[in-house]
This record gives sequence, structure tokens and C-alpha cells, in this order.
Amino acid sequence: MATTPSAGARKDAVTGSPAGGTPPMTHRQIMEALSGLLLGMFVAVLSSTIVSNALPEIISDLGSGQSAYTWVVTASLLTMTASTPLWGKLADLASKKTLIQVALIVFVLASAGAGLAQDAGTLIAFRAVQGLGMGGMAALTQIVIAAMIPPRERGRYSGYLGATFAVATVGGPLLGGVITDTSWLGWRWCFYVGVPFAVAALIVLQKTLRLPVVKRQVKVDWAGAFLVAAAVSLLLVWVTLAGDRYAWVSWQTTVMVGGSAVLGLAFVLVEARASEPIIPLRLFRNRTITLTSLASLFVGVAMFGATVFLSQYFQLARGESPTMSGVLTIPMIAGLFLSSTLSGLLITRTGHWKRWLVTGAVLLTAGLGLLGTMRYDTAYWRLAAFMALVGLGIGMMMQNLVLAAQNQVEPGDLGAASSVVAFFRSLGGAVGVSALGAVLGHRVTGYVREGLADIGVRQSGTGGGIPDMDTLPAPLRAVVESAYGHGVADIYLYAAPIALVALALTLSIKEVPLRTAGGLQEAVARRAADEKTVAEPEPAEAGTPARLAATAGRGASAATPPEGGNG
Repeated sequence: MATTPSAGARKDAVTGSPAGGTPPMTHRQIMEALSGLLLGMFVAVLSSTIVSNALPEIISDLGSGQSAYTWVVTASLLTMTASTPLWGKLADLASKKTLIQVALIVFVLASAGAGLAQDAGTLIAFRAVQGLGMGGMAALTQIVIAAMIPPRERGRYSGYLGATFAVATVGGPLLGGVITDTSWLGWRWCFYVGVPFAVAALIVLQKTLRLPVVKRQVKVDWAGAFLVAAAVSLLLVWVTLAGDRYAWVSWQTTVMVGGSAVLGLAFVLVEARASEPIIPLRLFRNRTITLTSLASLFVGVAMFGATVFLSQYFQLARGESPTMSGVLTIPMIAGLFLSSTLSGLLITRTGHWKRWLVTGAVLLTAGLGLLGTMRYDTAYWRLAAFMALVGLGIGMMMQNLVLAAQNQVEPGDLGAASSVVAFFRSLGGAVGVSALGAVLGHRVTGYVREGLADIGVRQSGTGGGIPDMDTLPAPLRAVVESAYGHGVADIYLYAAPIALVALALTLSIKEVPLRTAGGLQEAVARRAADEKTVAEPEPAEAGTPARLAATAGRGASAATPPEGGNG
């Protein structure tokens, strides 16, 4: 039976490949192409985490306060989240190689500008532009991997990607601390350090990434892109400012949340009518796509929250330097590196992936719950074990959620499906950092007030900013350290139920066998099958001379459809 090509499949024209299909890339070719992709991914993730340990000094040097502290982190997360669906859609319409190089160039220019910033406003603006490049690299890396590698083999290579993500996510604060503590470098090098890696990635990608050229009628849904960006941005602005500039329950909250809901509804209406939607709503008819997207949302809250607030805990509750606060998070790096690599290899060997998602969600929930019991004087070996559990859980879930989604879609939708999962993960991270940060500030203020009352000091707190622990008298320092130890622990108690929701969602995902053809192979095979169907004459009746001639011309191959022809 002839298959009916989708609208996207009818527009595809892949050149530079054999007519009947494209041979799979060898392991060496894949690793050569991956080298540039991994460099780009490393830069993107490193830049989003490297400033965490340097922020107190950055904000102090630029003469700004707590609001700027929050926005330096949130600005890049906001633009990265809002732009991810657009990058994913463009990847379905244009050259993936060109797009990822554009994202790298945007990142390099914005990084140089951030390092040269002389005030907080300029720094925040360049961080927002950085987020555009970071979003492109994060989404496009997954998309290119999906195009090159079959789902069954993808776990092996996704493990490398997860390991890179692990090192950059938790190693960023460590590197940022070292740079900040080095007098002849200073915090500006937190932005400059990624530039040579990005330039190297550009050169390596140009030499090693060989993808067939895809020519399509490009029609970008700019209205949809604007509406999704506006809806997400307004929501994140609300989460960032609520509890600081105004109360959570206030007229500002009503306006912002209501406005975000209206923009979101408008986005859905526009996408339902768009010929080339930014986020194809039909994807969510697939149960797996919906469940993996929602699970990624909750994993993002836990993942970003765990890394951001651990740095504050070690510096403000335990009095460690920026460098040592990074060193002390190594158990999380080790757990994430180990689980992402091993789970990927075992998925490739066995073809089973759901067990890893479920196990990862269990470990993540347990690790966050146990971190919720810590205090400023908790034995470090306990903290190391708890952090390792969190790292193991994140490593098993992060890349495998993308793999599960990619395995469910047609080749023409790989970009959209990958970016949808990345979009929800980034959205969860942005909302999580902002909301949990607001809760942390409220908790710490309350604990400081209680501690001061216990020692007979009638004060309202430490001024609302980030305290300089070295300048505090011993009794007051003990109060502040205890407050931050208890306050950060409370954050993890909030995050644990969120991870539990991710566990429930992963349990509901149905395991589907991984396909054995890569996205490009399937696209070429589908196109060949479609062209063959169009070329065949429409038979009048079975057994007529025309029918017999057509059958004889096709020979035995007519009984066996091309492998991968059904996607």
C-alpha cells in the first residue's frame, strides 16, 4: 500500500545522497562530527553556570543590588527558553550546519560584550543575547545528532552529550570560582573563557560536519514565534519579581499571569492555523511527546535548582571560597557523568530505555529529599552521597527523555520534537531558579530574624543583600550561616515533590522499540518511496495489460517496501 507523504515530506529535496537511501555514518565519522557539537554544547552550558560563584563580586563591582543579581542569571535563561522552539523549527526548514554556526557566532559576540560591560544594565542585555546563542546550540546539537544517528544507536552517543553537559553544568561554578579568586584574571574572564572554545567549535564543525543539503520552501511562523516568546517572557518576569518587588498575591500578579495566559491562548490559536507552526500542536496528540515534555519541565526545575543553590549553600552556610564551593560539588559531576554515559551505552546494547528514566526519577527524588535534611554543619560525606544521587538521577533522565521523544516522530519533525523537550526543560529551569530563589530569600530572612531574637539582637536581618561573611561578627555570622543552611535545605524539600511528579509521568510513558535508521536515512528512503509511488501508473483493473506490465516492471521489489520507508 502506498503511503501518503506529509506536507513537510513533499517539500523535502535531499541532495548529495544515493537515490535509494543514504549509507549510515561510520563510528569515526560520527565522532568527528560530534567533536564540534560537543564543544559547542560545552560552551553553551558552561556559560549558563560559570557566573554563579562569581555573581557576588560581579554585582558588587558594578555597584548594583539584589535585583541585578537575579536578572544576570534569568536574562539568559529567558531568551534561551523563548528562542528554543524557533531554532527547532528553523532546523526543519534550513541547513542545520549553518544554523549551529550562526548560534555560535551570536554567542561569541555576546560573550565579548558581556565581559566588557561597565554597568549591570549592559551586562544583562548581553546576557540576554548570549541566551539566544545558547538556546540555538542546545537545541540544534540534539537535532543534528538525531539526523545522523538511529535511535537504537543514539543512546551511546547521547551518553557523551550527557557527560559533556554534566562537566559543564557542575564544573562551571568551579571554573568561575577559580577565575574569580585569581587576581590577574578577575570575573570578566568568566565571559571571555568560552570564546576560544566557541571559535574552535566553529572550525571543527566546518571541517567535520557533513550533512546532506535540505532544500525546502522556507516559511517561518513569525507571529507564533513572537507570541510564544512574549508569553514565556512575561511569565518569567513575573516569577522573578514576585515576592521581591510586589507580593505573590497582588494586582501585578493578576496582570502578568493573566497576560501570559492570554498570549499563550493566542499562540495556540495561531499555531492551529499556521502552515509551518513553530511548535506543531499535532505532536502533542502523541502521548509520549506530551509526557516527555511535561517530565522535562519538572526535571528542569530540579536540575537547575540543585546546581544554583548548592553554590550559595557552600559559600554562605559553610564559609567556603568560590573555588572550594565548586570542588565540593564534584560528587554531583561524577554521578551525572557516570549515569549518562553508562545508561547510554546500555540502551544501545539492549534497546530498553524506560527503566533508566524510572530509575533516574527515583534517584533524583530521593537525592533532593535527602538534601532537604541538611544544615550548615552536616557532615560532608552525607552531602556527597546526597549530591551523587541527584547527579545519577539527572544523568539517567535528561538525554533519555529527548531520545524517547525523537523515537516517536517523522524525520521532518525531529527538530520540532527535540526543541519542544528542550523548551520545557529550559522553562522549568528558568521558573525553578526564579521561584525557588524567591522562596529562599523569604526563608533566610525569617530564619535570620529568629536567630537574632534568640541572641537578644532586635534587628530585621542583614539588609536584604548577599552578606559578606568575612565582615560579620562571630555571633551574627553563626546566625547567618545557620539561616542559609536551613533555607537552602527548604528549597530541596520543595523540589523533591516536583521530581516525584516527573517520576509519575515517566511511569506513564509506554516503551516503544527504538528505530534502527537515522533521521537522514529515513527522510531519503521516504522521499524515494514517495517518488516511486508517484511514478507508478494508476491501474484500471487487476489483470489488465497495463497492470501486468507495471507488475513486471517492478519485479519482486514491489512486494517489499524500502527499509525505513514508513519512518
